[in-house]
Amino acid sequence: MAKPKDRTLFRWLILLLIPALWCAASYFGLTEFLENKLLDWRFRARGELSAPIKVVYVDVDSESITDLGNQPWNRGYYAEVCRALLTAGKVKAIGIDFVFSEKGQPELVDTARFSEGNRQLAKFLYDAPPVVVAAGYAASEDRDINGNPIVRVLPRVENPPANPQPPELPEFRVGPTIWNPPNVGLIDTINGGTRFVPLLVNVGEVTYFHMAVELARLYWGLPKGSVQAEGDRLLFRDDAGKALASVPLIHRQDVEVNWFSPWSSPEHNPRASFAEVLQHARDLGSSENNERDAAKRFFAPFAGAVVLIGPVDPLLQDIAATPLDARPVPKVGIHGNLLKTIVSGIYLHRVPFVGQVAIVFLLSVVVAGLAIGTGRRTVLWRSAAGAVFLVYAAGAFLVFAQWHWIWPMAAPLGAALTTSFAGVTWQLAREEKQKGRIKSMFGTYVSPELVEQMVNSGEDPQLGGAEADITAYFSDIQDFSGFAEMLSPTQLVELMNEYLTACTDIITAEGGTLDKYIGDAVVAMFGAPLAMEDHAYRACIASQKVQQRLFELRQKWSQTGSRWPNAVSRMKTRIGLNSGAAVVGNMGSLTRFNYTMMGDSVNLASRLESGAKTYGVSTLVTESTKASCERFGQECVFRFIDRIVVKGRTKPVSIYELVGLRTALAPSVLDGVEEFSSGMEAYLRRDWDRAIAAFAKANALGAAAADALDGVNPSSVYLRRCELMKQTPPPDDWNGVWVMQTK
Repeated sequence: MAKPKDRTLFRWLILLLIPALWCAASYFGLTEFLENKLLDWRFRARGELSAPIKVVYVDVDSESITDLGNQPWNRGYYAEVCRALLTAGKVKAIGIDFVFSEKGQPELVDTARFSEGNRQLAKFLYDAPPVVVAAGYAASEDRDINGNPIVRVLPRVENPPANPQPPELPEFRVGPTIWNPPNVGLIDTINGGTRFVPLLVNVGEVTYFHMAVELARLYWGLPKGSVQAEGDRLLFRDDAGKALASVPLIHRQDVEVNWFSPWSSPEHNPRASFAEVLQHARDLGSSENNERDAAKRFFAPFAGAVVLIGPVDPLLQDIAATPLDARPVPKVGIHGNLLKTIVSGIYLHRVPFVGQVAIVFLLSVVVAGLAIGTGRRTVLWRSAAGAVFLVYAAGAFLVFAQWHWIWPMAAPLGAALTTSFAGVTWQLAREEKQKGRIKSMFGTYVSPELVEQMVNSGEDPQLGGAEADITAYFSDIQDFSGFAEMLSPTQLVELMNEYLTACTDIITAEGGTLDKYIGDAVVAMFGAPLAMEDHAYRACIASQKVQQRLFELRQKWSQTGSRWPNAVSRMKTRIGLNSGAAVVGNMGSLTRFNYTMMGDSVNLASRLESGAKTYGVSTLVTESTKASCERFGQECVFRFIDRIVVKGRTKPVSIYELVGLRTALAPSVLDGVEEFSSGMEAYLRRDWDRAIAAFAKANALGAAAADALDGVNPSSVYLRRCELMKQTPPPDDWNGVWVMQTK
């Protein structure tokens, strides 16, 4: 047999497979979607950031397309806008998020006009103003101007292709040649997303930088060649060779964008329509003073900014969701936020994968270890586990907002949660197995409810009792000794086991607790050890289900031929019920005791069971049981039987027959109950003749109105009693109480 320490170690080794699987899922990118969602929540919880650089967007929007026509536009428009922004607006740099390729010329176009616009923009860019024109690898399958196929794949620094292709570059046909402008910037992102961006690609001896890198260089007034990649850093150096900025690279090439604000932020993302800017650019040369002045005022806020001109109209299909924008927004915002990231130096930092693995296992062990803590402080341990879980989640939000560190959340929290769940489930299964062993060992001696209560309390049983409001249940087989001697011991055991099993199952199903068996008698209680308000109602329902089940058993036994004597097929049981206060608890000696009930109310229930034979009824209950039962439903049908003083008591008690369940009674039974009640009213008024008439009518319905025992029913009892009363009238102070002489 394995030692407890060995079993614990084995369980932990199995449980640690769960965080290992989460680490593997994280490594292969299976948790990326969830991790990104959790990162988006951190961005939105952090809110907007201020940047030391002003970025203004000039939107190619629906208004501009309405005014200027569909794309592609006359390229001279861009020259006009850029010239005005640099001269009147005094911006530091401009980025144009369009790839000006010769393949962008539509078939149906004024060729002369298009060529003139092309020449105007080329002439403007020729002198290398601080304007960056887009290039990219978006067109993965393309053809050159001669129609030859080109397959473009973004070259990776750590795994360069054998024959890297340059990006699709801006092209301007100048005479017989194709000319490329001097300031070109990539606009690609990793997998077309909005989180990671390649800052550079190497194609032979040429390095192409991202548009944001080129704009940062121009913003700082640095010449070409001042940006250099050195290992896992991209450095911006001044003329003296001093590093002005150092950008950390992922895979020696990429950077993660730190999003400073959502697209719709007017404070951090000022915007203007392209058509509006173009109109004001033209107004700068207006002969009207007011138009020139208005244009100058329009361009004044642009001073010192970096301008990004890009597609905004959704029809241009250059949109995507961002960490701060759940709905897709223009992707030109990527360049602006990346530029702010570079200029501000506020970069996002991630924990290395080895560190992530350590976090996953550490958090899983701590949370799961606390969650499976046992003993009297189980709630405290599990509360502590939840607290650690929440503290880590809150810490991930805090370190991101304060220090821009991205702690992993999906794998650590998922591993901690699932490991804890598995551990707690395993522990509960073990505890249930242990409880099952205890119940199986003791459940054959005491009630299952009592065993459950003992197991849950965690305390050893002790002598003592407490007063409780219960319904006592006593049942006994009518004339059991008469037919028991007709059976062999084996037959008797088989018969009683089937009968007692049926009674016990019904009692426990209704919430009762078995007290004991006394031969053929069943003693039970309702309302202890588990308190219940409707204990009387449950006891009454159980008594009638027992009677119904015994009726079914009699039919079954009668169909077995000669196996059972005829007396078995006529076997009937009497039941007595009483509700009231009783002492309930462990009674006996220090070494051997029984969970039972004691008290006057219990004795009264026992007397009713035996007294039921006198009236020829199957179930007798006290007035307290009837009243308590009817508080919870009208399913049970009662009839008043007598006011009696049982042997051993001096006070009279009203008793009722529980005729049956209303839904199971035939109309004739209810008629008999009504006639009997009329007879009782006349009997108590001393109207013997009227009582005899009513009881006689009820007696005619006796077979239906009551399940008579030994040919006796309440109507026949009262017919004899009324005849005696007529012959020998009771004294004047007679109150209808009948004193029983036997138990």
